[in-house]
Amino acid sequence: MLSNFDRYVLEQDQTCIGLSKQVADKWAERRNNESELTRYARMICVSQFSSYLRNRGIKSYIPQLPKYPESTFIPYIYSYDEMTAMFKACDSLRLRNRSMSSPLFVMPCLLRMLYSTGIRIGEALFLKNRDVNINDKCLTLKETKNGKDRLVPFMDTLAAVCKDYLHHRNKLPIIGIDNEDSPFFVSLNGACCNCSTISKWFRKILDRAGIPFTGNRHGPRVHDVRHSFACHSFVKLADIGVDIYCSWPYLSTYLGHQSLEATEKYVRLTAQLYPELLEDADRLYADILPNINDKQNQIL
Repeated sequence: MLSNFDRYVLEQDQTCIGLSKQVADKWAERRNNESELTRYARMICVSQFSSYLRNRGIKSYIPQLPKYPESTFIPYIYSYDEMTAMFKACDSLRLRNRSMSSPLFVMPCLLRMLYSTGIRIGEALFLKNRDVNINDKCLTLKETKNGKDRLVPFMDTLAAVCKDYLHHRNKLPIIGIDNEDSPFFVSLNGACCNCSTISKWFRKILDRAGIPFTGNRHGPRVHDVRHSFACHSFVKLADIGVDIYCSWPYLSTYLGHQSLEATEKYVRLTAQLYPELLEDADRLYADILPNINDKQNQIL
């Protein structure tokens, strides 16, 4: 970014050392086919550079930053059929070479854990053996994205998957592989798995499951399994009679969000994918919140 700015300043024939308002305002102009987020990134970089110059005693103009643009990104929500196809594809993958650093060994258990609990991929790979309590069916997540530890209970089905994984993992000739402080998910050589390698295998799973990969940061991604878990949870709770708005705080706590607003996007996504859920809620509160059109008709 600074390299691009340096070339831009040379083109402007600026003679003064500090940044002038004229040059800064021209740099801040929105370019063709540029998103507001990219423009904001350009401006904040130059703003920080100008602040650095002023701290060094050089007179320089600090441009005023616009409001941080709201994200318009829409995550990919896997359908139930797609998740089933991904599980089958994951179980059918085989190594074509003797790569001891491959994480393929963990993929069946890892994918099911991500979908069953909605935890982030980084949280899953950071798990230690002591953090996975199969008897009490609970995960202990530490140093999470929001800086808070939390407990994540899980179902008997995931407990059975974890037992099966551990049964085979502990047969690996790795000293201390079952120690409490050792990582839960490991490659065949006992090393920790990393997100980039997991993503590469996830791409292969998508391909075998027949799910198109669009790329260009639109996925589908591993993290979209977490989004799918949230939406599917709303649907499951609605099926057993829990209103979508009543389940909102519970799911927010379970996902480790700091506020209800962070979970709001899942409510909107679920409403778009399953509009009948909101229709059920409207009928439930019809007597409490009458239709405004009916009220207006009564007044008229």
